[in-house]
Amino acid sequence: MTTRTLLLIGGTSDIGRATALRYAQEGWRVMLAARNDEEAQRNGEDIAARTGAEVTVHRLDILETESFTSFLDKLPHQPDTAVCVVGELGDQVRAQSDPDHARLLLRTNFEGPALLLGILAERFLERRSGAIVGVSSVAGDRGRASNYLYGAAKAGFTAFLSGLRNRLAPEGIRVVTVKPGFVRTQMTAGMKLPPLLTAEPQEVGAAIYEAAERGRGDVIYVRRLWRPVMMAIRFIPEPLFKRLKL
Repeated sequence: MTTRTLLLIGGTSDIGRATALRYAQEGWRVMLAARNDEEAQRNGEDIAARTGAEVTVHRLDILETESFTSFLDKLPHQPDTAVCVVGELGDQVRAQSDPDHARLLLRTNFEGPALLLGILAERFLERRSGAIVGVSSVAGDRGRASNYLYGAAKAGFTAFLSGLRNRLAPEGIRVVTVKPGFVRTQMTAGMKLPPLLTAEPQEVGAAIYEAAERGRGDVIYVRRLWRPVMMAIRFIPEPLFKRLKL
């Protein structure tokens, strides 16, 4: 059997590591892409030692959009599935008065991932196969005062993935949107998280694999309780919503 190849964009994150590990356990070859290639190398070596899979590491800065084409051209294998878990929660208060920080959030969470996955989509179209997974956020389901810059970027990314899915579905190419909700990672360390709404990185990795490779849905809330929660939040009337501290 021909070994299938995963391109994991965001190879230093907890979710990225867990997702790459799940694919490697299923016999996939893994290419980890990350800005910090030294840290990604440690993850890659750990995954290879645990699974025996072939794991390579490749430097990629999601803000260096002009490098995307050459980055993909230099990969040792063209991916069968691409998963983008890149994200930057940032500081909402700082972003309100610091345009550079606001720009970082918008470019990291939307512009860079959308442009890179768009280039990959064109390559998948040429061969009429492939799967694309983008990790978005429940924060994009409705703008909230506490994180609306991050939420706006993720809302844009969600809309991008939806349109891409609609365009590529007739060609047999899967596009999956994953909304993890709270995840117990380094990024949320120290935060008080509700247990029923908080997933582990391994849960997210498993959900990504099931959706992309076994067709288990197009828009995935990792903890299913998030779906009715966010539906209720979306339907709160605007006059009432403005009075809530969310």
